Amino acid sequence: MSIAHAVNTMERGSSRWLLLSSLALNLFFVGVAIAMAVRAPAPSYWDRNVFVRVERLAATLPPADAEILRGQINARRDAIADAQIAYHTAQDHIHEVLRQEPFDAEAMRAAMAKTRAARQTFDQTIQSVFAGIAASISPAGRQALANWPPGRRPVSDKR
Repeated sequence: MSIAHAVNTMERGSSRWLLLSSLALNLFFVGVAIAMAVRAPAPSYWDRNVFVRVERLAATLPPADAEILRGQINARRDAIADAQIAYHTAQDHIHEVLRQEPFDAEAMRAAMAKTRAARQTFDQTIQSVFAGIAASISPAGRQALANWPPGRRPVSDKR
């Protein structure tokens, strides 16, 4: 066997491995690209609108308790919506003050104080409704409320 023949044989063998490696790598990248294109984005669990969050909460309750929740929320819908709008408007005002030139620190403090007051009103409105709901639903429904969002461990299980 000549040296030229040995080199030629070695080149064919290494070019086969190079071709197979290149093919495998290309298939890997195509698979990753397809997986990224097909993959659905993770669902968002936070929504600024309290009524959207209440619907998500209702979906995790026993059906009878979900109806009680929806009924009591709907009974106080106007008060909840007004408090939510006032709170969101106050939050948006903070953003407006931050954008102003020249910046006014006192206006910022005033906007933050207004937002705190609006948040407290909003919280009191929602908490009042949920206190009535908790008194009306089943123990299983109260457990679901206590463990919201789904998958949350009870406080006694935390370490």
